Amino acid sequence: MSFLSDDVKRTSELLRLGAKDRVLEYERRLASAKGLYERLLSDFIISGFSFEQAYETALKFFGSHKVRFAGIDGTMYSNPLYDLMIFFGGAYAATGTVTFRREGEPQVDYDSTFLKSGVNLSSVVPVYINEVPEIDQTFFDFEGASDLAPSKPLIDQTIVNNATIANWIMTFAEYYLAYRLASDEDKNIRIIFMDRTLSGERASLLYDTSKYELWKVKSNLLGIEVDGVPIDEKDLAYGRYCIKNPKLGVPPPRGDFLRYAIVFLIQEDGPLTLDEICEKLGVKDEKRRKRVERFLQTSVKDKYILLRGDRYEANPRYVDTWSRLKKLVRQLGDRFFFHRGEEGFNVMKVRKGGRECWLTTLDIAFLSLFCLEMLVEECWRRRILLIGLTKDTAARDFKRQLIPILRNEGLLCSRI
Repeated sequence: MSFLSDDVKRTSELLRLGAKDRVLEYERRLASAKGLYERLLSDFIISGFSFEQAYETALKFFGSHKVRFAGIDGTMYSNPLYDLMIFFGGAYAATGTVTFRREGEPQVDYDSTFLKSGVNLSSVVPVYINEVPEIDQTFFDFEGASDLAPSKPLIDQTIVNNATIANWIMTFAEYYLAYRLASDEDKNIRIIFMDRTLSGERASLLYDTSKYELWKVKSNLLGIEVDGVPIDEKDLAYGRYCIKNPKLGVPPPRGDFLRYAIVFLIQEDGPLTLDEICEKLGVKDEKRRKRVERFLQTSVKDKYILLRGDRYEANPRYVDTWSRLKKLVRQLGDRFFFHRGEEGFNVMKVRKGGRECWLTTLDIAFLSLFCLEMLVEECWRRRILLIGLTKDTAARDFKRQLIPILRNEGLLCSRI
């Protein structure tokens, strides 16, 4: 008993000392944060607003002072069960109404029948543990044009600890739920809150789908027929950047977006000559003109566009690519989250070429990216306010994104 008491005392003392050190460190950080707020953040964080101006803005943007909103969050779960891994992912929406008032704060009313009529999506997928590395791109290691193998010998516990299938199902569920709410005119949702940084998420999804060599061997979206036409690599590449709004100048004719800005322009306004393309894109200097010409040649080689004399025109094969990709997302989204199935049904298995194939996490990344673009497109069409809210405990996004932007725009004093 004495030995146990001494051991407990020692453990308690170690815990106390360690916790005390952490608390002191936290106090030091808060002191630094206070100084940062007074010198910088107080000029950028709005702590009050004009009720009348908010009311007028709501009338102008929404056409009404009373609008419906939805807040979406996701959940996931994965656990081994004998030789299986069970992956669960879903998304749920809390809904309500915001009433803007001229002479007071906006009034927020949550729907009281949430448990009965709340909107949600979820799906569950059982997978044999030894099949997970074939589905989850966490374990993909590209070694050659026709060879793909796990990056290292895997034991079951490694697979269990590192599998991301549930997370990808949750990601797709959140975007698909948001898209369905945005496109449902009967629900008339006009404000959507998501627990994600939307610009950061798009960049992340672009990265997750960026390994072109991997598509040929690990994407089972390839070959799925939509409207009688099989999806190919060029369809997927097209869809990765298919977020178009000419009034906003999206996509911008620069960087990685230039090639697709050219293709979209020709599809909308073609046939066009090189001079006409440069004029419409606002390209004036010779260096950028040569870059446009180089992308035109690449797009002709990839058959996105056709060259007739000195004019470039759209290839009919890829004119309806975006509409087919949207149909694919809706078909597979409904399969994931609404189809009840039958004996032996698995939401992540699709039939292609007369055989069943697993959809991989690479495929779900594509579906999530396309769905995000569909959501933004729908928000533009119906004047829906889409807001991303995230926790940033380490201030990573603040340091990497906000401060550099403020600095480049000359909004920060050099002494900070």
